Amino acid sequence: MTKLTHLDATGQASMVDVSDKSVTSRTAIAEGCVIMQAETLDLIRHGEAKKGDVLGTARLAGIMASKRTHELIPLCHPLLISKVKVDCTLDDTLPGIRVSAEVKVSGQTGVEMEALTAVSVACLTIYDMVKAADKGMRIEHIRLRRKSGGRSGDFEAP
Repeated sequence: MTKLTHLDATGQASMVDVSDKSVTSRTAIAEGCVIMQAETLDLIRHGEAKKGDVLGTARLAGIMASKRTHELIPLCHPLLISKVKVDCTLDDTLPGIRVSAEVKVSGQTGVEMEALTAVSVACLTIYDMVKAADKGMRIEHIRLRRKSGGRSGDFEAP
């Protein structure tokens, strides 16, 4: 069984000591989606949401959130992030918006939580921007899609 890294010898939560780890290039990509009524998606598509630019605001919120992950998740390390890219894509088949975030760092620990936080906050921002039109929206399928770098190696979700 894999040992949980955020527990000390007595089972108490603790921040992982990364001081002996090598600095390597690390990347994480996360994804999620906001499911909504087709009419709500059309409001966003045509720029008619009362609060303004939904997708631009969501992208910025995701970027900002990734940089503050250590303030939100108690055992995350503060990181000097090299890159954050958040994409929001309209998808009529859902109907809704697919959100993805790519985060990069050269450091001693990975950026999976930063990518997941970026996606989560971008999805929440989309919800906030159009909730007056569609309170029944659902945020779904937030997950790590891919990561590279670090001691545990690469991962790709099936």
